Amino acid sequence: MTISVIGIGLIGGSLMIDLRKRGFADRIIGVDSNLQHRNIAELCGLVDETDTLENAVEKSDLIILCAPVNINSILLPKILNMIAGTKKIVTDMGSTKVSIARSSEDHPARGRFVAVHPMAGTEFSGPLAAIGKLFDYKIAIICDKEKSDTDALETVENMLSVLNMKQLFMNSSDHDIRVAYVSHISHITSFSLALSVLEKEKKESNILALAGGGFESTVRLAKSNAETWAPIFCENAVPIIEVIDTYIEKMNRFKILISEKDTNGLKELMEEANKIRKILH
Repeated sequence: MTISVIGIGLIGGSLMIDLRKRGFADRIIGVDSNLQHRNIAELCGLVDETDTLENAVEKSDLIILCAPVNINSILLPKILNMIAGTKKIVTDMGSTKVSIARSSEDHPARGRFVAVHPMAGTEFSGPLAAIGKLFDYKIAIICDKEKSDTDALETVENMLSVLNMKQLFMNSSDHDIRVAYVSHISHITSFSLALSVLEKEKKESNILALAGGGFESTVRLAKSNAETWAPIFCENAVPIIEVIDTYIEKMNRFKILISEKDTNGLKELMEEANKIRKILH
């Protein structure tokens, strides 16, 4: 199989490594608007070649969209136009799904598209951040599977199996609401904490010298790529704002109890939060 990966970054590059190593892809073509990313991918052997989007789609059996989510939504209808009437397949690896679903829902070649979100990643970006085994034993969510052709769905499911991913199915709307709570808010709170500490550091220069493991683990996601995450926040704005409102409500509850020096109230609130242990082992 010849595959094209559109967007040679952490996700796209990591896919290239394992899909080649595990025999899923015979030939890999990279497409990226960033010349440096293309050059690195060629020098590191992530790709067999780089090319334009049109040429890559023409040469490929499977096209994988790994660009920022807003770019994926723009590119998908164009790619569906190119592959209409063929057995070619296109899938995406984006963190939001409602927007890309809308961009393709009325397209006559919609069945050739399979919407996927691999729940995997790191705080690093670009082709040099690509690593093998990134997807092993992680969850991959396939959205709106009933809208995909059977052969297209089977091919993408096989790809995810090769990546050792556990597969879940849901509709796009449910997906975006759930990832707002378990993924997107984590990044927003991390960015917010980093901004708060950096603002304080302007006045007290040694504050970061006191940072320990708890701070590092909490703020780690603040190193994530703004080019990737700004479009995610905008495309999933409604669920994310709902989560932010809930988060602020809880923060205000802590603020009130702390200001009142209510030890018992704080204990009760934290013990309620401790129930997350039942979900996260």
